[in-house]
Amino acid sequence: MNRRTLLGGLFAAASVPALAACSSGITSLDGEGGGGGGGGSSKDGVTIGTANFTENQVLGFLYAAVLEAAGVKTKVRPNLGTREILIPALRGGDIDLLPEYQGALLHYVSPKAKATEEGEMQNALAMALPAGLQVLPYGMAEDSDAFVVTRETADRYGLASLADLRKQNGKLVIGAAPEVKKREVGAVGLKDVYGVEFKEFKSLDSSGPLVKGALKKGDVDVANLFTTDTDIVANKWVVLTDPRNLIPGQHVVPLIADRKADSTVRKALAELGNILTTADLTELNRKVDKDKKDPEDVANAYAKEKGLIT
Repeated sequence: MNRRTLLGGLFAAASVPALAACSSGITSLDGEGGGGGGGGSSKDGVTIGTANFTENQVLGFLYAAVLEAAGVKTKVRPNLGTREILIPALRGGDIDLLPEYQGALLHYVSPKAKATEEGEMQNALAMALPAGLQVLPYGMAEDSDAFVVTRETADRYGLASLADLRKQNGKLVIGAAPEVKKREVGAVGLKDVYGVEFKEFKSLDSSGPLVKGALKKGDVDVANLFTTDTDIVANKWVVLTDPRNLIPGQHVVPLIADRKADSTVRKALAELGNILTTADLTELNRKVDKDKKDPEDVANAYAKEKGLIT
């Protein structure tokens, strides 16, 4: 869910009109206000890809549930990997749709982007995405990166914010997914924005059992987790504050290929976006991670509970 500098010339800016966003990002249910123009067709079905962490898989199956209810045939390809894999797959036609996060996606396609407000980020995304891709209206649910320490570590080193990490330069070990080592919302940004240098970077997983296990055991001092991870509260871990706004806002937003973005798809996903909350998303994560339920079953149960499917 973070930014990364792209290879030069990988993404050409798309010519898309500016958007008028309201508080939830959904300006209408008739296909207006989300991104690029129409002209696509979902009649041959939509293939949904997801990243390699629980929440994104749940979102992918939620997308499938509401699209199936709208009469669109779907196929979900879960756990494909990171954005560096997913975006090329979307552009190449291997997948048609994926759940994304506003700030992370914006800083991936436009590393120097300064927008932080939801509507501004949506406009910036519409202008920065490569030709052939568009974002649909963003929803209420939000999930951001967080840099977390145990209460013991916070007390030992006097850590409350990311700025405090600089006082311990060369002493602390950070654990995160491998790509975080080269991302702005990661080791690069922590050094550039806060002057933080770690003793070691341990490549683990994305808010998963490896990085959380390492934090519990003391194998890492700082862990990169997601704010909807229920283990943060359960373990009374400390989320370091971000006074210099390194971490952008992260409303969930569908990223789709123009070729599939018809009114049926847009309306179904907009309805989901207006219902799914951050608290809902956190609870869905808990059911998968803690109760060991299947992501597809969890998504379908939620969609049925909310009247999105019969």
